[in-house]
Amino acid sequence: MNDRCIIDRFEGDYAVIEFGRITFNFPRSLLPKDSKEGDVVKFDIRIDTEETFKRSQQIKKLADELFRE
Repeated sequence: MNDRCIIDRFEGDYAVIEFGRITFNFPRSLLPKDSKEGDVVKFDIRIDTEETFKRSQQIKKLADELFRE
């Protein structure tokens, strides 16, 4: 895939990112401080399975307490 994430512009606290024909807003605070318009950015998105499991256990516990007979 040749689509790249490119910073098109900044609007307030957000960067407008182009990805092919799609644009989306991304919090400026999560980008490197020296980011500028025209920069190509890479995202490394992974699922944190340990935290996901902990969160699901907390939700299950709350649901069990709420619906306890």
